[in-house]
Amino acid sequence: MRSLLTLSVLLALIREDNGQKPTVSLLPKFPDVFVGDDITLICNGGGEPIQWFINGDQQSHNTSLMLLTSVTSKNNGMYRCERAGSKSDPYTLTVLELEPHAQLSPSVGGTVVSKGGGRNMELQVEDDLKGWKCYVLRGESGSRLQLTRVEENKAVMYAELMEAKRATFWCKKDTQRSNAVTLKMTELKVMLEPPDVPALMGERVALRCAVWGGGKVETAEFYRNHVLIKTIREDTYIIDKATQEHTGEYSCHATYRYSHIGADRDQEEGDSDAQELKVIGGPPATTVNSTSPNSLRCSCSHCPVDCTSYRWYHTPNNSFVRQTLAENTEDITVEEVGRYSCRKDCGKGFSRFSNIYIYNGEQPESKSLYVAIMVAAILMFVVVLTVVVMCRRCGGSRFQVVKCRS
Repeated sequence: MRSLLTLSVLLALIREDNGQKPTVSLLPKFPDVFVGDDITLICNGGGEPIQWFINGDQQSHNTSLMLLTSVTSKNNGMYRCERAGSKSDPYTLTVLELEPHAQLSPSVGGTVVSKGGGRNMELQVEDDLKGWKCYVLRGESGSRLQLTRVEENKAVMYAELMEAKRATFWCKKDTQRSNAVTLKMTELKVMLEPPDVPALMGERVALRCAVWGGGKVETAEFYRNHVLIKTIREDTYIIDKATQEHTGEYSCHATYRYSHIGADRDQEEGDSDAQELKVIGGPPATTVNSTSPNSLRCSCSHCPVDCTSYRWYHTPNNSFVRQTLAENTEDITVEEVGRYSCRKDCGKGFSRFSNIYIYNGEQPESKSLYVAIMVAAILMFVVVLTVVVMCRRCGGSRFQVVKCRS
């Protein structure tokens, strides 16, 4: 009897320990989640089995970590988890259909790297880098990274996987942050390199079949969801205008040589891991139109109502450096030749960049002079025509003006 009582007490203690109410938390701990982010929801606590619910609907996912890739507003909702029969409070996920305040991207190469490898990543901000810090999340472990080669509004950091299979990198300053870039590990020589950021509908997408160590691809077969879609004698498959139908798991089979090591190297071949390509709508985009030869207007019909300010950018001819202009109004007057673009400032983030408007330096004065010359020529023609008509009336078909009398 005493042993049964002891056992019941132990079971009660176990239930009390494992029966604590689970909680849902977000990794990385972003102040805001932007469209295109990779995030992980964690069901904290103890006990099995584990179940997940989204907006009250039970999901098939049954582990403590729920990875959501390239999130959009379709992922918005109430997330709850259950462990050993105990449900968490709901966690509300809200994805902002905006672009963050800074851009982070690999300097060279894609987001798929060999085991233990890494990439240099470039951080570019609108203003200056003071106060910006960068971080990495490997699994559930996060740490801060060192910025190097710091310039006025651009810096570089080395992003490495170490022993992780995937790692997410981002930078932030107070409540502002950059986009997040996820590196993924492969142990194969052949790797499919998807875009650094989620593919946007209607835009061009390049999928590259690369070989570790600089092998030259001679032919490449590309697969979507394990079905062959294209065989080419190059290393890059181009989707001209991405649609939802292009979403899927992509892989490639490459025939290649290490010809830079020796001209007589044997031909080799191999498969890549599958990589996800997700085509999303993305944030709304602005449009630049000219209202006169050197006046431009920025408009965005689908931007949220709280997007009240504007950002204008100018890239001089023969330059790739985009400069932020001081103007923050809908209309601006331009003087310098080059490429102009804009986007709307929505507080927590931005709309997408607009189309590029090329200004060649045509001034209103030059156009007015051209119009004046054309008007003068037309008037002169009218005068000559009038004289000819009058002379015909006076002299029939004879055009000698000296014989025309009043």
